[in-house]
Amino acid sequence: MTDIFAHEEFDDWAESYDASVSIDQFPFYGYRDVMTNVVALAEARPGMSVLDLGTGTGNLANGFSRLGCELWCTDFSAPMLAQARHKLPEAHFLQHDLRMDLPAEWQRPFDRIVSAFVFHHFELDEKIRILRRLLARLAPGGRMVIGDIAFRNQAALDKVKAEAGEEWEDEFYWLVDQSMTALEKAGVQASYRQVSVCAGIFVISVP
Repeated sequence: MTDIFAHEEFDDWAESYDASVSIDQFPFYGYRDVMTNVVALAEARPGMSVLDLGTGTGNLANGFSRLGCELWCTDFSAPMLAQARHKLPEAHFLQHDLRMDLPAEWQRPFDRIVSAFVFHHFELDEKIRILRRLLARLAPGGRMVIGDIAFRNQAALDKVKAEAGEEWEDEFYWLVDQSMTALEKAGVQASYRQVSVCAGIFVISVP
């Protein structure tokens, strides 16, 4: 099992996270555009149940709140969840590691499952394992929308890495050409949209 960053890093980041993502530099180029596009591509309607994976301070969930959706939000950092609760007091919250099964009370169908800037902490095979497990939680006609740090191919990553200089951190970023092939082999049919030089959105639907 791949270890993601220590809880303490995210716990310490909670109070300044929103300020960090507002700075237009790697890895958050186009952050707001990613959030806006995830909400738009989800095509959620009032009353729909939305599971937000790795909700952080609740920025993505807030977009679905404005649509009148019922929110179920997970994160593995308690201080991040505390920030999200201030923004979204009506939502359901769970401190949870995505690598683990959801608890019994959360094993219910969701109309939409969404996430933003989370899955790059996992290697590709683990990304796919998590996604396949969670697809079982989608209601009929449901949709999963994943926004994350992603590059169309290795050359695109290398270009941004060179430009980022000391801002660059090596993580398990999506390489779309490889990822789409791996998803298809795993039986996961996805489409992809590039949003910024270093971020894009995967959309997975079920009948």
